[in-house]
Amino acid sequence: MFTGLVEAIGTLRARNRRGPSARLRIASGLGPLVPGESIAVHGVCLTVDGIAEDGFECDASAETLARSTLQRLALGARVHLERAVPLGGRMGGHIVTGHVDARIRLRDRTLVGDAQKLVFAMDPSIGRYVASKGSVAVDGVSLTVNGCDRDRFDVVVVPHTLAATTLGDLAVGDEANIEVDVLARYIERLLDAEQVADDARARDASLVAKLKSAGYF
Repeated sequence: MFTGLVEAIGTLRARNRRGPSARLRIASGLGPLVPGESIAVHGVCLTVDGIAEDGFECDASAETLARSTLQRLALGARVHLERAVPLGGRMGGHIVTGHVDARIRLRDRTLVGDAQKLVFAMDPSIGRYVASKGSVAVDGVSLTVNGCDRDRFDVVVVPHTLAATTLGDLAVGDEANIEVDVLARYIERLLDAEQVADDARARDASLVAKLKSAGYF
């Protein structure tokens, strides 16, 4: 689990394809890292599988590559890094799992005083999980949604976040990773379960009514 607060900026040094998957090498001064620990790379939870002289190595599955920007980033690109939050650690952002939902695209950038308003386009299938004043993680950065509709949302990024992340480097048209608030996912699942239960009760009641009308009761 992560908080969406970037600890360091790393550099994507290598991406070696292994069939549908890929081996990534990330240069970073973050550490000391231990093989087997989880680290969020640009919002994607990955497992440290090797320690390199200048950083670490990790494997990205085909699913991870398909959903995120990790297979599209140019070598030399800067990436956000965050280690898993320790038990009892501060939750300065929000609960971030590192399970990226999809890629989004920057549509507009405007100045709001010293801050910047970023407008992102998203697939409507993701839009139902995004709520005004709710939380999202963009490239692993915890942000508050300023406003949204079915296929876009906007956030206001304050100067500190602009300085500590690569969000200020995004150009209009660039893609980014998004993870919606995990609570929205669980709420949807619970509502689906309730609907299934209601449907089952309705079918049972209908069956009982037919049996009664046939004289079985």
